[in-house]
Amino acid sequence: MVKKILIIEDEAPLRMALEEKFGNEGFDVVTADNGEDGLMLAQEQMPDLILLDIILPKMNGFDVLNHLSKNDTTKEIDVIVLTNLSETGKVGDVVRKGVSEYLVKADWTLEELLEKVKNKLNV
Repeated sequence: MVKKILIIEDEAPLRMALEEKFGNEGFDVVTADNGEDGLMLAQEQMPDLILLDIILPKMNGFDVLNHLSKNDTTKEIDVIVLTNLSETGKVGDVVRKGVSEYLVKADWTLEELLEKVKNKLNV
């Protein structure tokens, strides 16, 4: 069964690179460039995993996480946060919201992220 990934990222080059990488690996990829659209897609598409930026237009990643965790249909979706925020307080906030992984964008490669996603989804 094909696994679906929702990428919520406002930086177009990164969003497109992630979409291409995961699409080429056989994942069904859905993307959003802001938190509002991302939340709507999460509720409509029910992805197996969400790659979520924190600093987003219209609705930030923290608010997206809040909405996801309060909705019975979306609260079980695995979320990996990809962000430039590395402040300890912010990391703690995200981890307490039930995020699977918290990755600082500058600290990983696409290959490393792909492996984390595959491990998380058991593929």
